[in-house]
Amino acid sequence: MKLFRSVLVVLLASSSACAAQNLKGGLDETGPYDVVRNWFKPGMEWDQPVAAVAVENPNRIFIGNADQHVTRPNSLVIGADGMTQKERSKTSAKPESEKTHLHQIMVLDGNGKVLEDWAQWNDLIVTAHSLHISPYDPARHLWVVDRDGQQILKFTNDGKKLVLKLGEKNVPGTDKGHFNRPASLVFLPDGSFYVADGYVNSRVVKFDKDGKFLLEWGTKGSGPGQFNLVHSVAVDANKRVYVADRSNNRIQVFDENGKFLDQWPNIRMPSRVVVTEDQAVWVSSAAYSRIAKFDADGKLLTYWGTFGDAPGSADNLHAFAIDDAGNYYVADTWNNRIQKFSPRGDADKSRLMAREFRFKAP
Repeated sequence: MKLFRSVLVVLLASSSACAAQNLKGGLDETGPYDVVRNWFKPGMEWDQPVAAVAVENPNRIFIGNADQHVTRPNSLVIGADGMTQKERSKTSAKPESEKTHLHQIMVLDGNGKVLEDWAQWNDLIVTAHSLHISPYDPARHLWVVDRDGQQILKFTNDGKKLVLKLGEKNVPGTDKGHFNRPASLVFLPDGSFYVADGYVNSRVVKFDKDGKFLLEWGTKGSGPGQFNLVHSVAVDANKRVYVADRSNNRIQVFDENGKFLDQWPNIRMPSRVVVTEDQAVWVSSAAYSRIAKFDADGKLLTYWGTFGDAPGSADNLHAFAIDDAGNYYVADTWNNRIQKFSPRGDADKSRLMAREFRFKAP
């Protein structure tokens, strides 16, 4: 009996030591997720910042570039495995004369393989700043917010047809038919949508499903209801509108008609705001390359993420999207890549992102 107790004590001590050992170290860089290494591989010749990502399903992911032929000065072009563009080019079979660096819209599968390159729209789109698919649209059209082109474009899911265009290409404005560097949008069940307009204009604009102007709010400034770079919008189950007021370092909350309700300060450069099915509010911080979860009253619940170029870290976490399998994707802009993350098997489920909120059908 004594021998059994001694063995049991040793086993328990050993087991506890192993558990403690497993808890040592680490900086919680990717939270409850593992980065899928070497997932993003659209081609040797990708050398542009990647600003936008939208997910139709786990095997159809849309990505959009930030600027044509432009990279951040001294930026390394790297993949999720940490390999630089220079290192990759050593294995490229293509001569330099055959390489192209313009990929405005691309579609990837769940393994990061290119399914489609919408090169037919390269001359129409100037900057694919954000991409969106309405959860209420059975045809799954792709919407492109063309920041520097001053337009919003709606395409068929296969990219073959442009079905709606708002704004006038390369013509900025502040009236009902023009934008000035728009950034993002979000949909309502009736097909209407709010536009974050944006980098120069300081307003949120609402349109109906056909693109007819309905209302707007916001002026330049730092007071309640004023904006300094309107970068993203989201809507919750009570139709409250959350606005990423990026250069004011805050989230502002409004009712559906633009009445100011609340503000959440000290959120450094919020670049994307998303409401999930559990009514949590997720925000990406471009300044800290961090993802943060808040409740509907603005209380911080959890966060993770770190600045850098190693797999799992980011440099300007510009946008993120969630698929129905629980994976999430990050537009890691100044590292010129999209990163994919999958939930860890031992993850604290309260820290995982639920699916993006959508109103249930009546």
